[in-house]
Amino acid sequence: MSDNPELTFHGAARTVTGSCATVELGDARILIDCGLFQGSRSLENLNVAEFAFPPKSVDAVILTHAHIDHCGLLPKLVARGFDGPIFCTAPTAELLSFMLADSARIQEFEAQRRNRRRDRANRAEFHPIYTEEDARLAASRARPIPLEEWFEPAPGFRVRLWNAGHILGSASAEIEAGGVRMLFSGDLGPEQKAFHADPEGPTGLDYVVCESTYGDRSRPRLTIAERRDLLAREVNEALGRGGNLIVPSFALERTQELLLDIGYLLDDERIPGVPVFVDSPLAIRATDVFAAHAGELEDLDGRNVFRHPGIRHTAEAEESMRIDSYDRAIIIAASGMCEAGRVRHHLRNNLARPDSTVLFVGYQAQGTLGRVILEGASKVRISGEDIDVRARIRRIDSYSAHADRGELVQWVGQRAPISGAVFLDHGEPDALAAFTAALHDLDAGLNVVVPEIGARYRLVAGGPPEHIATVAPPAPVHVGRDWQNEYTEFATGLRDQLLEIDDPRTRERAIAAMRKVLDEYRTGAQTPEEHRRHSRPGRRKPPPRRRRRF
Repeated sequence: MSDNPELTFHGAARTVTGSCATVELGDARILIDCGLFQGSRSLENLNVAEFAFPPKSVDAVILTHAHIDHCGLLPKLVARGFDGPIFCTAPTAELLSFMLADSARIQEFEAQRRNRRRDRANRAEFHPIYTEEDARLAASRARPIPLEEWFEPAPGFRVRLWNAGHILGSASAEIEAGGVRMLFSGDLGPEQKAFHADPEGPTGLDYVVCESTYGDRSRPRLTIAERRDLLAREVNEALGRGGNLIVPSFALERTQELLLDIGYLLDDERIPGVPVFVDSPLAIRATDVFAAHAGELEDLDGRNVFRHPGIRHTAEAEESMRIDSYDRAIIIAASGMCEAGRVRHHLRNNLARPDSTVLFVGYQAQGTLGRVILEGASKVRISGEDIDVRARIRRIDSYSAHADRGELVQWVGQRAPISGAVFLDHGEPDALAAFTAALHDLDAGLNVVVPEIGARYRLVAGGPPEHIATVAPPAPVHVGRDWQNEYTEFATGLRDQLLEIDDPRTRERAIAAMRKVLDEYRTGAQTPEEHRRHSRPGRRKPPPRRRRRF
């Protein structure tokens, strides 16, 4: 093993979920985050695959915050043999127990649901990634650490945490090892963020690993008052249509910000006093933690916004089902990207209604149901059912818990001088490219590296990193939309397309032709290049004439 520390990216490289990296020095190894991959099924396969390192070899985990894409594979890590401490801030430790337990329940429920589906009748049984007991054991390993105090998680390592301004308890991690100083940003919050002070951090580093979620986007600089004005307009327009307002929301932080603003708007009579539901047991538990830390939060002005009399918290499933009987209600439900949880039930009941509105207030990763809806799909599939999208689809960017491009550039600039490199992770390709260009505008000589999953680097004090190797991940990685996204989109529109063919026999021939193409691909009788060559416009037979209907 080298005397220099070595850094390996195991997740959130050229994608926005699955945050995980190792830093090794001698025989010591620490893990920075251990998050769940979210998005396309191909990307989610990495959650099932074995870790690229032996979990027993990890001395400690440094956890930046409690969002599931940063902590959601900790139960699997423990189940595979990790028995060390998980260092994090005190609020993160409090949030971790029910964040992980909720994730485990989702894993177990999704396994049961998939195994019950008729289209899986002859396929191997699907197993959850981990259980609630695994989640409990992982949460019990949390060790709270104050901000800006040095501690030693493993031999040869010194670490201290800095406020990241992202969510309650979020932190950036400064790490010293083998004479090298590095800083992992975690997720960084924007300016004018409710509840939290602006991000902080040290200066004069060798390496910075910086998130890039909104590296290609500049948002209008809105004050909290201006954000409430925007929300009021959206709520009033939605309710004026006579239907429900569905707000897919992350249970942690985003829901509490909405409670803050909706409470103010209700008190000031700027929105109607319609039923407002927080339909997420996880969000309700997270709100209790926020209430316990109310004295540490900004922007409350002495109000108890977390228990507003006009807002109903529906913890039980029976209460959630009764929401179906309401019209002109505001329904805030998890998950924020519509990949699981009760929001899928509300979408299934409301997407086909032209009088309903779906308001997105958070990031939608490629391949997620939320992204598909936001990008204008006319039909989506939810739990095996095809749903027409007739509801009004809206979006507010001002609730983002992530810094935008300008704020990210400013944060990196404040860390100067950076002598080795800035690694960019937690971003999709367009965001990474735009953020790289912006950093070079800031400092043309800045060394910017965009790693792949599996990329391994030797770090040298005062100099550029040495790329040692890129180890292929244990499962194929497909960032963004994959074949299953394409299949769902194709399948949900197939019947309507066939009905546009007037002649039933022509429809039969179309189906037979599609089956033939699939058989040729399945048996290898036709390669993709051969199919493209045979399908060129000049070689196509003219389509059969449609019969006129009278």
